[in-house]
Amino acid sequence: MKLGMISLGCAKNLVDTETMLGILSEDGWELTADPATADVLIVNTCAFIESAKEESITTVIEMADYKDSGRCRALILAGCLAERYGKELLDELPEVDAIVGAGSWHRIKEGISAALRGNRAVITGDGKILYDAHSPRVRTTPQYTAYIKIAEGCNHACAFCAIPLIRGHYRSRKIEDIVEEAEKLANDGVREINLIAQDTTYYGTDIYGKANLAQLLKELVKIDKISWIRVLYSYPKNFTDELIEMFKTEPKILKYVDLPLQHADNDILKKMGRPDTKESVATLLSKIRREIPDVTIRTTFLVGFPGETEAAFENLVDFVKNQKFDKAGVFSFSKEEGTRAAKMSDEVPDEVKEERYHKLMSVQGKISETVNESIEGKIFDVLVEGINTSENVAVGRSYREAPEVDGNVYIENAGNLSEGEIVKVRVLQGFAYDVVGELLKEDV
Repeated sequence: MKLGMISLGCAKNLVDTETMLGILSEDGWELTADPATADVLIVNTCAFIESAKEESITTVIEMADYKDSGRCRALILAGCLAERYGKELLDELPEVDAIVGAGSWHRIKEGISAALRGNRAVITGDGKILYDAHSPRVRTTPQYTAYIKIAEGCNHACAFCAIPLIRGHYRSRKIEDIVEEAEKLANDGVREINLIAQDTTYYGTDIYGKANLAQLLKELVKIDKISWIRVLYSYPKNFTDELIEMFKTEPKILKYVDLPLQHADNDILKKMGRPDTKESVATLLSKIRREIPDVTIRTTFLVGFPGETEAAFENLVDFVKNQKFDKAGVFSFSKEEGTRAAKMSDEVPDEVKEERYHKLMSVQGKISETVNESIEGKIFDVLVEGINTSENVAVGRSYREAPEVDGNVYIENAGNLSEGEIVKVRVLQGFAYDVVGELLKEDV
């Protein structure tokens, strides 16, 4: 029996996908990348915003075609969309044979078995399961890089976000367990680990009584075979001086700070339920830049939130222009059922949201290009991710680029490089998202 898996959404969802693949691989399933040859197809869905839901439903319907054109005997809808809507999806999508929610990935075999017997099962609501260092896992990332989910769920009460409704309350893994997983990954050839959670800086609050990410990092840097440790999805509130010191002094911890700020107008931040103000964030950003030389700062912003006036939006634009973030993503507000924002009446028209999205993206694009031009002539360690031997060009990432979400470093005169190798590269030219550089000799 062959199994096909399509994973949508964020890296946190990808870890769930890899864990489900591990469970099924141990159970004897043969994994295939060709959906036409799969006996069972699983779509691990995202439900973060409306466009993600639409992509999830479209993908499910596309995969259903393989019931006629391929070997598919059962189509499973898994993940966040499944957890959010459960039986409602089963009723509306006759193509789907079973539902397995994000909190019930450990029961994926049960869902498949029911589907193959003709029983359209809905398995959701467990919500307390954490994968650990002993969970089976089939990694879908390249051999040299991996994600480690250090916690599940979220305790924040952002008015626009449905994640706590889907993933439950914040649940940290123990330091010892995370370190054990990292050691296993290192022994398997992983050189870069990317720490993820809904809020990594909140890590440990539930089990240690305080935010404990710095202590976790102190243990992870001891693993010899790990070269790079990247921290993603940090929030300003718990980005402590101790954490800043770790970024500053530990060479394995990449000087890449990912702070999803969402907005910079104080009235909108308050309506969003964010604990920060424009002033507190500016103070933190100033401290980070002062204490961590050559730091790269990435953020995300949400435009079109209910009540966002033209003046509030311009406050955000001015903030972005003044702060000159290295990288930033922009989303338009999406009304999510069950959230406080969904009940707010002062909606921003869709055409205005679209206009503001494009304006902020344009502003940030020019900033990113200026930032990348400013590093021309500088030398960086670059993790090689692909080689085009016919053109003698390689592609990779430095500490400045996180996997999937940021641009690339293109390396000219690549020679005989190998994927997973870390090499010295001098930047020759910077563009809005990517940079081009030349390979240097090892003695540089």
